[in-house]
Amino acid sequence: MTVETAEVRDALRTRSAATKIRRAQQDPAWLRWSLIGLAVAVVGVLIVLPVLHVFAGALAEGAGVYWKNLVEDPDTRHAIGLTLTVVPIAVAANVVFGVAAAWAIARFSFPGRTLLTALIDLPFSVSPVVAGLMFVLIFGLQGYFGAFLRRDGYAIMPYLVSALLVLLLAVAYFVFRPSHPRARRGLWKTPPLGLALAGATVFVLLVLGQQALDVWPANQNLKIIFATPGLVLATAFVTFPFVARELIPVMNAIGADEELAALSLGANGWQMFWHVTVPNVKWGLVYGIILCNARAMGEFGAVYVVSGHIAGETDTMPLRIEKLFQEYNMPGSFAVASVLTLLAIVTLIVKRKLEDRIPASEQGRTGAHP
Repeated sequence: MTVETAEVRDALRTRSAATKIRRAQQDPAWLRWSLIGLAVAVVGVLIVLPVLHVFAGALAEGAGVYWKNLVEDPDTRHAIGLTLTVVPIAVAANVVFGVAAAWAIARFSFPGRTLLTALIDLPFSVSPVVAGLMFVLIFGLQGYFGAFLRRDGYAIMPYLVSALLVLLLAVAYFVFRPSHPRARRGLWKTPPLGLALAGATVFVLLVLGQQALDVWPANQNLKIIFATPGLVLATAFVTFPFVARELIPVMNAIGADEELAALSLGANGWQMFWHVTVPNVKWGLVYGIILCNARAMGEFGAVYVVSGHIAGETDTMPLRIEKLFQEYNMPGSFAVASVLTLLAIVTLIVKRKLEDRIPASEQGRTGAHP
């Protein structure tokens, strides 16, 4: 009886000590509930209330007026279509750039690697308005290339298109070439000097072919600023870091062991990339695309500078909202804003669903949080 009492007393003492430790590790209840209440109040005032007000303002005069503001206004229709044209092009360009930059930074050590990493982050530190002014300074009428673009801007297109095609051919050659030297036959054994000469020959032939066939108009103005190309450039610039910044930590964490194993087993560059690299980084890539798309949809500052704010020509959805608001067309402004808000909500839902599917072991690498 004496032994049982001592055991019970020890158990009670241990439980009391555990309770004290748990209480010491937790904040007081009043502090927890105060912080939760403050967070809910801030989110409610700064996020939930404005979003509800947007939809309430859009539907204030009825669903018919709402639909009319979206569909029957040609400038609004054009703004929606232009946004849905510019954003996919900018996102696709950033996917290509982001994968290439992340691959180079994570897999290779070369002079300028640190500089390249810093340049990727540059759009985060530069104001979008400044970015827009840079493009105006380069491609505007008074810019460095303004006189040339105004006089005969299309003259540069044969060279750009030819250089792009030669670059794609070079990438395809090295990607599809057998990894093991003994497996290379025929053209795969071409020495570097031969590849350089072949690339130069293809480039010259492509340029001469386009000029002979008059593919591009002569002595005509190539408009970049105050036109769709300028919008794409500005949107792509401000969204540059999103894909690359998602992929670099993922590739660093995974390492190159599996890729080296694939190459040692005879896989070529494409097989290694498609069957080893892409499955390993797919969640980071999709996550980066979602963030890039969300940022591109709502871009205002840089696009405002390079667009010229021309209704029916260069107005994207954010610019159209601002213009309707300045014209005191509140139902129309709220209607377009509601579409942009719906796109943002869909993006958040997709992002949340994606985070649920990401394995717990990969959530830290992709930056996703449950």
